[in-house]
Amino acid sequence: MKIAREPLPALQSTRLLDQVRERVRYLHDSIRTEQAYVHWVRAFVRFHALARHPADMGAPEVEAFLSWLANERHVSVSTHRQALSALVFLYQKVLGLDLPWLAEIGRPKGHRRLPEVLTHQEVARLLMLVDAEHRVLAQLLYGTGMRLMEGLRLRVKDIDFERRAVVVREGKGAKDRVVMLSLSLVPALREQLARARLLWADDRAAGRAGVFIPDALDRKCPRAGASWTWFWVFPHAELATEPRTGEVRRHHVYDQSFRRAFKRAVGRAGIGRPATPHTLRHSFATHLLQARYDIRTVQELLGHSDVSTTMVYTHVLRLGGGAVRSPLDALGAQDMTGLRGAPDTTGLQGVLDMTSLGRVTSISGPADMPVARGMPRARGTSGVPGVPGTPGTSGVLGTSGTPQARGEPDEAGRPAPAGHAPLVARIPDVPYAVQGGVLLRFEAAGSRRTASPPV
Repeated sequence: MKIAREPLPALQSTRLLDQVRERVRYLHDSIRTEQAYVHWVRAFVRFHALARHPADMGAPEVEAFLSWLANERHVSVSTHRQALSALVFLYQKVLGLDLPWLAEIGRPKGHRRLPEVLTHQEVARLLMLVDAEHRVLAQLLYGTGMRLMEGLRLRVKDIDFERRAVVVREGKGAKDRVVMLSLSLVPALREQLARARLLWADDRAAGRAGVFIPDALDRKCPRAGASWTWFWVFPHAELATEPRTGEVRRHHVYDQSFRRAFKRAVGRAGIGRPATPHTLRHSFATHLLQARYDIRTVQELLGHSDVSTTMVYTHVLRLGGGAVRSPLDALGAQDMTGLRGAPDTTGLQGVLDMTSLGRVTSISGPADMPVARGMPRARGTSGVPGVPGTPGTSGVLGTSGTPQARGEPDEAGRPAPAGHAPLVARIPDVPYAVQGGVLLRFEAAGSRRTASPPV
């Protein structure tokens, strides 16, 4: 064991977990980081039954704990890496030990996961079905691409209605950025601020403490916390206790409250895919790229440090059905799947044997039937779906499966329907398929049988 290269100031706390909290706060890490590190250090000590202090443990104890998480608890890669980071922080930053085996413990490699993206219709249904109490926040998250905590921590001063902009303060990585404010959201957001001002006025009348102010601004500007400009855009209806100071004050809406409301809305909207509030951020980015906005602009709106992080949304676009056309779609209106043994809804008998499929020798149907998109018309036909390789003859069949000439009654004495194309060859043993009222007759591969000229 040796002292770390850059020793940190001595800790004032004596208990291990208090030392972890003290060091996290000294390094100005977020409260979420503090809570996570304290959780994993406590779990590590309890895993070894409180038998020894972590300073007296080594690589075998750390590896045993991490192996238990992976093999017994089946945690995800991100959870595994978070636990390892907490132990590295404990030994290097809290205990001041630079242990060679810490660098030898391998970090599990993460797997790239494509983000879940909702369609425009799904987002519209979802926003409509969110509780009225949380609807404005949901609309704001989708309209700006903010993370959930970024939206919850908005202050009144961060919204600029004149410039139609929202300033995101201390986002991920403690970075600030500016996002656009949707014009359609302005009325609802003004109503939300009016409701928030009622709570602010009630707090001022009751003489309660102001809202939380970051860093030392509460000492520099003692009245800032009680001012309207620093008040929350989405304040909680109840008072809460500050976790670090123990002071009772007004907090913003809890993230778990919104997550539960969002989950209920997803169920009511009938969305059959997993969706969380962060899905709105994924949908925001994907829909902007679909609208042909520059990826650098999307990167700035999302607050990504590297454009490669934003590139994941281009993968969603390339892999979607709108980017690559399936060869099955090239068949147009001719649905070739499931034809073997399929019931004949026209009263005709016969199925298409896909193994003996050669080429189409004739098609028949109403003369005014539209041509399938992307498929050329057959030569010599009018208004019927064409197929490449069709010789251009067409006609209709009688009820017995025999082609019916124009104006010639069928076997039941019924006249031929008007508006149909001419007669085709009378070859009853050629396989055929019926799709959407259109009869396709095929010639087996290798056969020299061809259609007879029209009558």
